[in-house]
Amino acid sequence: MLLTSAKKLRSFGIIGMNQRNFGLVSKYNPRHLYPLVDDKLKTKFLAQKANISVPNLLGTLNFQHDVKKLKEMLSPHKQFVIKPVTGSGGKGILVITSHDHHYYYKPSGDALQLPEIERHVSNILSGLHSLGGKPDTVMIESLIQLDPVFSDYSYEGIPDLRIIVLKGYPIMAMLRLTTHASDGKANLHQGAVGVGIDIGNGAALHAVQFGEPVSCHPDTRKEFSELTIPHWEKLLPLAAACYEMTGLGYLGVDIVLDRDQGPMIIELNARPGLAIQVANCTGLMTRVKAVEALKHIETDPQLRCNFSIENFSTLLSLRPPRTQRTRSTD
Repeated sequence: MLLTSAKKLRSFGIIGMNQRNFGLVSKYNPRHLYPLVDDKLKTKFLAQKANISVPNLLGTLNFQHDVKKLKEMLSPHKQFVIKPVTGSGGKGILVITSHDHHYYYKPSGDALQLPEIERHVSNILSGLHSLGGKPDTVMIESLIQLDPVFSDYSYEGIPDLRIIVLKGYPIMAMLRLTTHASDGKANLHQGAVGVGIDIGNGAALHAVQFGEPVSCHPDTRKEFSELTIPHWEKLLPLAAACYEMTGLGYLGVDIVLDRDQGPMIIELNARPGLAIQVANCTGLMTRVKAVEALKHIETDPQLRCNFSIENFSTLLSLRPPRTQRTRSTD
């Protein structure tokens, strides 16, 4: 029974965890480059060096005795996000949308007092949310302001866009929409909605929550059939350029659209999850093979995006993948 199911998944081009780990992550991502993306501070500084916008860094805490500085550090900022520097999967992230110096309010409206936030920060520092459980650093960032285009598609939080990039070519995209169930976090395991996005034009294709198909946002009831991500022509090259920025051949690029500052990179992932296939109702394998068949890799991110648009758009999915155009010798 399991063998039959595995064969059926392969027939749809679905990539499993073992294939991802050995056929993509190990194959294209040198281990010495992992710290560039596993450490969110290093990622932030790397992006800034490449003139790529990122959320403002408001402060960091490195040791348990730094917790006593927290109140003073938070006082000037009405809104902020507290993150573990080496956390993964959205664990340990605390979003505060307002405070009055006595109570700190989460997107859901739930109120926390300073001792609760101090305890949360102390847990991060001790490694509760870090990779491997090692002692961690706390980073405090400015809160992204919701782009009006998503006001009907997100609840109590900021959605983000995940683009999978292989050898510099964007091959699949998904929008993660916050919900009441996810506590305002764009985390699929916690109840966020995953919306498959057409590589060709940024339009919504399919959507899932907790692995089940949905046609509208569970809280706002807005239909996903009307959703198209703006500035798509700018977002794809931004993701593609992360190949040069990191040297990683297989990565997930997480982007948000800020109301005031436009597209920002919030995180890079050397081991992106596979739920993006469920959201898109299609497997990664065909697209991986199309990129791996290329005889040379374009050095211009825009040219790589052009190839992806021409070959991976759902509107053109009935056409067999095209080979890369040869360069003109004129």
